[in-house]
Amino acid sequence: MGETARIWFTPRQKAELWERWKNGQCVADIARSLERRNKSGVYRILALTGGIAPPPRRRAPLALSLEEREEISRGIAAGRSIRRIAAGLGHCPSTVSRELRRNGGRDAYRASEADESAWERAHRPKPCRLAPLVELRWRVAEKLARQGSPEQISGWLKEEFGSDEEMQISHETIYRSLFVQARGVLKKQLMAHLRRRRQLRQARSGTTKHGLGSIVDAISIRERPAEAEDRAVPGHWEGDLLSGARNSHIATLVERHTRFVMLIKLEGKDTNSVVEALAHQVRKLPRELRRSLTWDRGKEMADHKRFTLATDVKVYFCDPRSPWQRGSNENTNGLLRQYFPKGTDLSSFSQAYLNRIAQRLNERPRKTLGFKCPADRLSAVLQ
Repeated sequence: MGETARIWFTPRQKAELWERWKNGQCVADIARSLERRNKSGVYRILALTGGIAPPPRRRAPLALSLEEREEISRGIAAGRSIRRIAAGLGHCPSTVSRELRRNGGRDAYRASEADESAWERAHRPKPCRLAPLVELRWRVAEKLARQGSPEQISGWLKEEFGSDEEMQISHETIYRSLFVQARGVLKKQLMAHLRRRRQLRQARSGTTKHGLGSIVDAISIRERPAEAEDRAVPGHWEGDLLSGARNSHIATLVERHTRFVMLIKLEGKDTNSVVEALAHQVRKLPRELRRSLTWDRGKEMADHKRFTLATDVKVYFCDPRSPWQRGSNENTNGLLRQYFPKGTDLSSFSQAYLNRIAQRLNERPRKTLGFKCPADRLSAVLQ
């Protein structure tokens, strides 16, 4: 079925892969979003077409449809002749005869299998414009070798050969001829003359090019222990910042097993202030409640290794734009807006006041806990 099929992505996954790539996500982020252990499979799919999304495939208007193939199958089962089947379909008898011959004859014909085989046979790459036009190909290669950009080359050709249709080409077609090496019309060595010497065509609007950004040695949520995932063991926390007016923030922590909440006053959003405040609070917890912390991708946790060193709590980072991976924390932050509406200056609240608000949440019955309170659930854990 070809190299693409052996990479084992469903059509839906491939569509999502290309959509994320066009939106500027890097290979590592796409792999994490598709729950792949490594990025090699994603890279191989992108590399097959040089990072350029293949156009959606369509059936030829005159090709037999699955419904017509099912009519052929029913006609065979009823013992009808090829001419009679063809007349019912409005096709030539030779079309039906050729269809049967390609798919095992009357005795072995199966409509669904025949349709799938026809779809695979029709998978042919579109001929490149540069392939038959020798002079145009030579002009493009010459200009590329002189460090001309595809856009400059396309514009120069319009000026130099304005009336000659065979000497016109768009800059995107030149890029495709370079990056889609299966076409073999321009030598791969010419890519070295491009200003950006990447191997894949990338979206200009790309913003996530380095995995977990500026967070050095960040550990992905996909490496988090299974016991944290299924909430079976207490001591695994989710955290984030709740933002207010005048660049004010408080840190929110939620324990995944009991939904117990802690609110922490912050002096600033910088990583030093956040890590210091979190470490001070977490060190007060019993050892059995200090296992892991799952955080968003904010730079306020850039110094996560110092936090781990101070508390012995490893920090795991969520995927980009995936707040649902910290669902308990997101839900809690929503509840907190009852007490801290948007636009409130959070710097005016003392730690004692934050503790009282956290206590209200912890003494509130929760449906997800069978209408028990987080405080009661935590007390039972510590007994």
